[in-house]
Amino acid sequence: MNTAIITGATSGFGSACAKKFAKTHKLVLMGRRLERLEELKTELSQITKVHLLNFDIRDKEQIRNQINSLPSDFQDYNVLINNAGLALGLELANEAKLENWDQMIDTNITALVHMTRNCLPNLIQQESSSIINIGSIAGSWPYPGGNTYGATKAFVAQFSRNLRADLLGTGVRVCNIEPGLAETEFSMVRFGGDNEKAKSVYEGLTPLYANDIAEQCFWVASQPPHININSLEIMPTSQAWGPLAVSRS
Repeated sequence: MNTAIITGATSGFGSACAKKFAKTHKLVLMGRRLERLEELKTELSQITKVHLLNFDIRDKEQIRNQINSLPSDFQDYNVLINNAGLALGLELANEAKLENWDQMIDTNITALVHMTRNCLPNLIQQESSSIINIGSIAGSWPYPGGNTYGATKAFVAQFSRNLRADLLGTGVRVCNIEPGLAETEFSMVRFGGDNEKAKSVYEGLTPLYANDIAEQCFWVASQPPHININSLEIMPTSQAWGPLAVSRS
């Protein structure tokens, strides 16, 4: 049984992926909230071996140290799910807080590339490995207030494509999964814990759920070794593209 590394495992897509992959993999679960990690370990240790990494993924030195010092039982990882990420605020660019932009770039881009680079030597050693990056439809389709968040997810999309080019011949597969409207803690984080604002995003519709994305991640990683799913853009049926905006005088 190989190991799967999942970042941002304490909620949403990451937690759902942990529960799904526990059926077939040992788990390295990474997140900032230790209590939630321990709860997940207690639940999933009945099914598989679980190792916890509790630190802020923006800490590059911790990424390197923790990945390079994994216990021997967990060094055979053949799945990396780069799930940790966030959106902060929905202000227009001229009103947005620069510290929010910095945090999104540090988490959604810098941490993701450092995780990937530190895991690549081991992933290449496995017979068949998968890197699954959690992007967003915001990386392709802009909207007011999406500014830096959308730009970070566009980076994830292009980084995933370039990884595919670099890793040709190694057996390492790369997929960028791009969810649309999904009901997780995402909106709670974006709106600074404002529960009413977060709930209003999903009122009157059926969004995607964390388990929906976990199923897709598992499907991607379960394909025969000769198949690479380059990208998956997934929206709920209740979501589609809107008309292009115009400004009238």
